[in-house]
Amino acid sequence: MPAKNAIKEYEAGGYYHIYNRGVNKQTIFEDEKDYKTFLSFLEFYLTPTVNLQGESLKEEISPSRILKNYFGEITLLAYCLMPNHFHLFVRQETERGIDNFMRSLATKYVRYFNTRYDRIGPLFQGPYKAVRVENEYQFIYLSKYIHRNPMDLFTFKESPRRLSEYKFSSYGNYLHQFSQSWVNTSEILGLFSATNKNYSYENFVDGGEPDDITRISTLTIDI
Repeated sequence: MPAKNAIKEYEAGGYYHIYNRGVNKQTIFEDEKDYKTFLSFLEFYLTPTVNLQGESLKEEISPSRILKNYFGEITLLAYCLMPNHFHLFVRQETERGIDNFMRSLATKYVRYFNTRYDRIGPLFQGPYKAVRVENEYQFIYLSKYIHRNPMDLFTFKESPRRLSEYKFSSYGNYLHQFSQSWVNTSEILGLFSATNKNYSYENFVDGGEPDDITRISTLTIDI
């Protein structure tokens, strides 16, 4: 029987929760450089490639010579990198966008990680897992689940810290602390108030509501 959420059946325009963890739950991000390197790969794959004149290379290079790039194929709505796993919330724009994107991302990061730490063999516990977002409830709460992942870290449990302090998630984009052009916040922020704090996205995420988070987390129970 295939592992939970291992069967890859996608369709263009669908929303998906993509995640994976280290083999035997080992650490996949040892230090800040590892986190930043993974993020740099996300940026590379999700930002339109441009030449020195600022024009899209896809407009002037034959398809056979285009560098691998998934801008226009994958839209990233949210992410969180944890010491031994990661979460991505994406919309697939083309039929095989996710499969191609995740293969490139994993290959590039594993090659970097193995070279840096002088190791060989797989880094991730099998292929990535995927959950199709089936309804509005799941759509709304998935980003909250992803952005609240750091609450499970020892540093957050031992000393009170705000989620906005965690540097390796997309939450800062949603709080306008920084802007990563390759993260699309408009779809989710459009469901919340920009002026009323009680109905803001920050209040929604920082609020406990453990039952709601539990319902979403059951979809990724093998993490």
